[in-house]
Amino acid sequence: MDLSTTIAGVRFPSCFMNASGALCVTREELLALGRSRAGAIVTKSMTVEPRDGNPTPRYYAFPGGSINSMGLPNLGYRAYAALIPELKSFGKPVIASVAGLCEDDFPTIAAIINAAKPDLIEVNLSCPNIPGKPQIGYDAEASERLLKRVRKVITVPMGVKLPPYFDPAHHTAMGEVIGRCGVDFLNLINSVGNGLVVDPERETVVIKPKGGFGGLGGTIIKPVALANVRAFWKIFEGQISIIGTGGVVHGVDAFEHLLCGASAVQIGTVLVEEGVSVFGRLETELAAQLSKKGYAKLEDCRGKLKEL
Repeated sequence: MDLSTTIAGVRFPSCFMNASGALCVTREELLALGRSRAGAIVTKSMTVEPRDGNPTPRYYAFPGGSINSMGLPNLGYRAYAALIPELKSFGKPVIASVAGLCEDDFPTIAAIINAAKPDLIEVNLSCPNIPGKPQIGYDAEASERLLKRVRKVITVPMGVKLPPYFDPAHHTAMGEVIGRCGVDFLNLINSVGNGLVVDPERETVVIKPKGGFGGLGGTIIKPVALANVRAFWKIFEGQISIIGTGGVVHGVDAFEHLLCGASAVQIGTVLVEEGVSVFGRLETELAAQLSKKGYAKLEDCRGKLKEL
């Protein structure tokens, strides 16, 4: 079964890849992704200076998902720029994820990363776990201003990682922004921000930062992720590549993302829990699902979700 896919004109040998943040901070983690069956290597969302991130414990898995408040731990953009040539030697696309603690950081980082020639750049407008910092992706005007600035310095395909939206008016507003900013692909969604998980035995929260509030991932957020993939697929009438992220634990979950309009999927919680061997399992399961349904390749089912 051919599970290859194309995003913004770039061919991926498999539709499965890591979500930025999951096992992709250090050189060793990134090289492990290169050696794995992952269809791409996605870097951690990077800031100007290296960051240790928030105090621990900052990640917790529970039945149905995970909660995290990592605080953007990363090596700093200079280290990732230096690593990109080595990562490209694996012969699969490298997606550099660019973040920032303020608006001015983004063009600075994007220019240097672009010069290192990753295959694609993802502009992360949705990091939900920096104390005191709002998500840029919830401010349409700020998002448009920032995207127009970074587009000027990015020459490779540019994508945007967005937070979850819960109202059609927000899908429409961001769709208009994206349409004006030369965006080549979308990554939907980042974790669902500011959830709270309680340990009833200890009568405590389960992570330390932000009083226990953190981003939710895993199975619990799949309906929200699917809704966002579907909404933006319909807004752009299938003309912009979408990476579906959120709730992919089994091959059938990836199939649901494809039906909603995704060209590829990223995994976070299940990658952290199982390690890089998970890519092989997911490929096997998705291939079996497609075969059972009579689809020969991903394109045959993409966006084909039926309404009642």
